[in-house]
Amino acid sequence: MKIKDIGEQGLLKKIQSFCPHDIIGDDAAVLSPDSQKQLVVTTDVLVDGVHFSDVTTPPHSVGWRAIAANLSDLAAMGASPLAVTVGLALDGELSVDWVEQMYQGMSSILAEHNTAIVGGDICRSSVTTVSITALGQVSPKHIIRRSTAQPGELIVVTGDHGMSRGGLELLLNPSLGTNLPQQQRDIFLSAHQYPQPRLDLLRYLWEIMETTVITGMDSSDGLGDAVLQICASSGVGAQIQLSSLSSVSMISQWFSAEQALNWVLYGGEDFELVLCLAEEKAKKLVEIVGKEGKIIGKVVEEKSVILMDGNQQKSLNLAQSFQHFS
Repeated sequence: MKIKDIGEQGLLKKIQSFCPHDIIGDDAAVLSPDSQKQLVVTTDVLVDGVHFSDVTTPPHSVGWRAIAANLSDLAAMGASPLAVTVGLALDGELSVDWVEQMYQGMSSILAEHNTAIVGGDICRSSVTTVSITALGQVSPKHIIRRSTAQPGELIVVTGDHGMSRGGLELLLNPSLGTNLPQQQRDIFLSAHQYPQPRLDLLRYLWEIMETTVITGMDSSDGLGDAVLQICASSGVGAQIQLSSLSSVSMISQWFSAEQALNWVLYGGEDFELVLCLAEEKAKKLVEIVGKEGKIIGKVVEEKSVILMDGNQQKSLNLAQSFQHFS
């Protein structure tokens, strides 16, 4: 069954089954955020052929990834999610089953974070487009910004970078990684198709931010891009130790060292956190979160970002990361 067979009202009826019945139904949703917190709003647009495709992303994963990208932005601000809205532009020839599977993917990840879809919009388009707006809330003292990094602070990252790009490459080029064990292949694929926003770490960050500022953002456009963006916003520079990027050595077991380093720094869509904080607090954070946290370098006064490999140095810049329209 195609969308054109049931029309707009028929599709809306199916979509509304994924929303709380006591909130939707009027022209807009009415929410009650905590009066002691500030509202955080973020929007991401995903376009067929740019952010997903039938080759790399089944509809369930499209829905999951669309939500994950927005929840990651909330986590990067130190905010917990309140609700999301979904805007869809769809071709009438698209199957209704595809849309329902996408909403099932959205509902799956939202259920993990006790968050609901509270509205949205649909329209006709020749290109399938998904636009998510996520609403979150955060205490003023727990807001994480990009512009507050100070020289002497350490840089902490969560998770393993480069995995999502590895998964994408395996999906686009099935002949790659012929010596890759199936279990490891599945880890790469899951990292790309079902990323996990780091909302799980917020309680640790809030605890530390009771006494100190944390600067940061997520690594949706790559680890290198995140460090560069933070440094540009804060008017500082950074030194990153190659030896601390454990994902490089792990990925290079199955792919070239050059590929591994490029994927870790610029692969993007890992949706991890990149944070700058005082040395004592950085070490405490890593101790608390265990293997999910790593110190990869430090913030410096000189306004350049340098990758250190023993006595060798390499400058990083935004031209090396993914940029739309370039």
